[in-house]
Amino acid sequence: MLCLWLMACGLVLYAQKPQPDPEGMLVYSLPATSLVLEVEAVQENFYAGPYAKYAAKYLGIEARQKDSRSYTISRVGMKPYVEADQGCRYVVDAGDGRVRSVFLKLTSMGLVAMSDGSFGDEQVWRFPSPATGDFSGIGLTSNLTSEDATLYRNVKEESAYSRVAVKQEIIVEKSEEKRAAETAAMIFDIREKRYQIVTGDTDATYSGEAMGAAVAELTRLEKEYMSMFTGYSEYQTQKMTFEVLPQKDRENQLYVAFRISDTAGLLPPDNISGKPVVLEVIPQPVAAPTAGDARTSRKTKGSVFVTYRIPAICTVKLTDGMDVIFQGRVPVYQLGTESTFPLNMN
Repeated sequence: MLCLWLMACGLVLYAQKPQPDPEGMLVYSLPATSLVLEVEAVQENFYAGPYAKYAAKYLGIEARQKDSRSYTISRVGMKPYVEADQGCRYVVDAGDGRVRSVFLKLTSMGLVAMSDGSFGDEQVWRFPSPATGDFSGIGLTSNLTSEDATLYRNVKEESAYSRVAVKQEIIVEKSEEKRAAETAAMIFDIREKRYQIVTGDTDATYSGEAMGAAVAELTRLEKEYMSMFTGYSEYQTQKMTFEVLPQKDRENQLYVAFRISDTAGLLPPDNISGKPVVLEVIPQPVAAPTAGDARTSRKTKGSVFVTYRIPAICTVKLTDGMDVIFQGRVPVYQLGTESTFPLNMN
């Protein structure tokens, strides 16, 4: 049993080992095109303001009221790379006298070996841990206010006790809405002061750089107070590279190039947690070649022919649902046509 098992393992290893190319022969591959997508996405971390629900009441604007994270594709670049199609390899006897030097000078436009291909390096940018919103240093007014409260105490008289009202000031916490109202009042006050400086309707005199500095400082203060209602966003950029290799035998040329998620950003095609971004490859129709004359046909008799590929010019569309993100035209070898030429051509 052990001997049979070892023999079976030997057969499996022999089957998996690639067969060497025949000696003294020239082996070439037909070219194939891979489409490399360089994608950039912008991550937005939004932090809602603590007074967001009062923005409509005190400022007359609508504000987002919940923290959120989202990704938006900002740039897509596509580069076609030529590589050897290992599924289409051919052998030619290089020692045949009919082989001319022109065959050996062919570029990747017709014949291609592995060294002719261009390969890009993948670039991945990872995000640090997300930060949290901090509004603690923006407020200007105190969080406390005073209210009048009426207390009672018992006063002993000759025949009985009586209740006497005593007014006392106590410290209580301001309500959230009251703080929002005060912040909104400061915003309008800042806007009024800025208008007075610009129009000259003020006792102080501003001119030149002093006026510009005063207006800039008031604008900065307004922006800080407004963020208490409208919130603020932090942005980061994510870059990734994805590769699509069109297949000739596929009935439809639709490929999931990559996926995008609001929580994880750009994802590979096999990660189903993200929304798919689809790449569609549409080859343009190719006209049939016109027949040559009889003299040209007779010259090719008895020749050895070499197979080569003519690329198909394809329209490539990258879509996110119903929206077209990118569209262009590229040559794709494996979707094109295969033809032959004689080795002894001049």
